[in-house]
This record gives sequence, C-alpha cells and structure tokens, in this order.
Amino acid sequence: MQPTPEYHFDADTPWEEVAPGLTRQIMGYDGKIMIVKAKFETGAVGNLHKHYHSQVTYVESGEFEMTIGDDIRIIKAGDSYYIPPMVMHGCVCKVPGILVDVFSPAREDFLGHEMLDKDPSK
Repeated sequence: MQPTPEYHFDADTPWEEVAPGLTRQIMGYDGKIMIVKAKFETGAVGNLHKHYHSQVTYVESGEFEMTIGDDIRIIKAGDSYYIPPMVMHGCVCKVPGILVDVFSPAREDFLGHEMLDKDPSK
C-alpha cells in the first residue's frame, strides 16, 4: 500500500539505525505531533538527553530500565510514561522490544530537513 499524509504502513516504512542495537521508524507526523517506533536489542541504550518536546511513550514489547529525572523504574509491555519538556531521560533495554513514542511538537531533528512550515490546517 502506498503511504499518504494520513496513512503510514509498517511494511512500507523504513527503519533507520540510530545507535548500536537501536533503530527507529517514523510512522506519521505534521508540525504539531509525531509518532515514532523505536526498536531496541538487549543492552541497547537510549542515552540520557532532554528536549523541548512533550513525550508520551507506550511500551509495545520488551523490558526497559527507564530514567525520567531522578526516578528509575523497570517498565514492561503494556506500560506507558510521560516526559515533560526539558526533563532528562533515557533507557537501557533489558529484554528486546519496541517503544512507541509520541512527540509534540514533532521532532524536526529526526527528519533531517525542515518540515515545520507544513500547515496542518490546509
């Protein structure tokens, strides 16, 4: 199936290597929101970082040691979490899995080109 601005199909959407054992798949976005799947192998690290975007994540599969601010917890398939803007966060994968991230506004740095001039009202 052909992707459109409204539909992104898993089989047709490429995975991009981000770091050893970590790939991501951008599943849809406009300037205001973005959904991304991140696939982790055991031991892969999402380095501690912060950004101005709000983030909500659903754990599709696997197990992760998640750090948000000073709080460290083990999260598993079916769990979710929220990260406010500018809060340090990162994770270590304990069991291979996939995190589904939603960012607002969209992570323009993931795209490698300017996309914020898109007007979703048009």
